Amino acid sequence: MATKRKTAKRSKSAKRSPSLKAFARRAVSIAINERNTAKQRVAALAAAPLAAFENDKDLAAVLNILRNKDEPISVRLGALESLQAASFSVDTFAPYRGDYLATLRKIVDDPDPELRQRVLGLLMREHDGSAQEKLLEGLKNPGKALVPPEKALQLLSYDVHAEAYSVARDIIKKPPNDDARREALRLLAADPSSAPLFEKLLRDKNELREIRQISASALNALKPDRLKEHAREILLDKSDYDDIKATSLTALEQFGDDAALGKDKALLKSVDRLSTGQATAKYKQSAKRFLSKFTK
Repeated sequence: MATKRKTAKRSKSAKRSPSLKAFARRAVSIAINERNTAKQRVAALAAAPLAAFENDKDLAAVLNILRNKDEPISVRLGALESLQAASFSVDTFAPYRGDYLATLRKIVDDPDPELRQRVLGLLMREHDGSAQEKLLEGLKNPGKALVPPEKALQLLSYDVHAEAYSVARDIIKKPPNDDARREALRLLAADPSSAPLFEKLLRDKNELREIRQISASALNALKPDRLKEHAREILLDKSDYDDIKATSLTALEQFGDDAALGKDKALLKSVDRLSTGQATAKYKQSAKRFLSKFTK
């Protein structure tokens, strides 16, 4: 491992000018010097995030800033941003990725909520199993939660497994808040077995319109044929909402059978009412576009 690192560093050094390496060295020196102001140190960390990692000593110094809970949080966040930027250069950063991820795992339960959330997000993008376990544990036991439930569900969507679906269903049954319920539904939009739930929500006129829209989008991905059936019934229902009807129009326009829709007189009559009734201009335009396509 050490040989590979030295080879990689020699290769990088050969491509860098002495002035760039000197600038990088000064940036690291400023960043690690606690006598400088937090603003100066953050600026130094941002100055050359890739060039700063000329050797293991530089990397260790920046990782130490990130780990140190006694450092100002702005400086620690600056160190995280610098490391994250460096990680985008996959080949250059490869020798250091293991140390970087190990450090993230060590601070995943940091007292600062912003740092915790950012670290969890980075680990979930890496499909890190330990981060997923902590997020699931927090959803099951709110006393151990590292982030709010809605944020945990968002992060779990980066790498969804069966257990996440199960937890999301439990949250829908007893949501801690409306945001968490919405995020749980968005996560379940990738779960084929949740299609019946989305069908039920889509047809419930007492449900929040946003939830019905999420349900329509989920069905579009999971069961497009079922969405078409529900879309037709929604358009025939004079009492349903214009925005839900517009979503139904779009579904039928994109995925419906042209010949069958052109012969569906009841449906065309209902859409015609939407095009000339009290609907907003946006929804009238959708209806007129639909009619122009299927009444030739």
